[in-house]
Amino acid sequence: MTPAGPEDVPVEFVNALRSLRRVTVRPEVVLDEVPGPSRIAPFSAALTAEVWTARRSVAAAELASGRFVVLYDPAGQEAWDGRFRLVTLVRATLEAEVGADPLLAEVAWTWFTDALEESGLDTHAAGGTVTRVLSQSFGALERRSEQTELEIRASWTASDEDLGRHLQAWGTLLCTAAGLEPLPDGVIAFGPRR
Repeated sequence: MTPAGPEDVPVEFVNALRSLRRVTVRPEVVLDEVPGPSRIAPFSAALTAEVWTARRSVAAAELASGRFVVLYDPAGQEAWDGRFRLVTLVRATLEAEVGADPLLAEVAWTWFTDALEESGLDTHAAGGTVTRVLSQSFGALERRSEQTELEIRASWTASDEDLGRHLQAWGTLLCTAAGLEPLPDGVIAFGPRR
């Protein structure tokens, strides 16, 4: 979080950060706090995430990763159309045949919009990109199968300081990109024991 001291931090931003701390994510998702960008907004915070096949297992494989950034400008920014801007990144490796689907970008973007809608969020000014890169190995690496790297970059403006559901929506997007089945209605993911 930027800037210098706690007396400089607006209450609205502190409340936003507290709303993030109350979020419980699926056990396959590991969140870490990292420094937010310092030049885009007067106040920022960021989280990184990794989605694993199993938690606390040596044999676990990473399925997806990403970054969730909260930008806050007490005066608002015209381009954001608000005071809170959320910026996300999701990366996942897909099988080559999935990556070759000509509709992959449109489908991946619906993962993003569906995650926001299913969380019942009041958002606006959403935008982003979906990028896919097909990798084919040669020479000493030619035994590797083809794979596709998918990257979803998106940003949107939150209507208020309650950002918890935004983080949950991002977690849903991460898990969808990772290929995890959605949790059935009424099933709640347990967070880490403290």
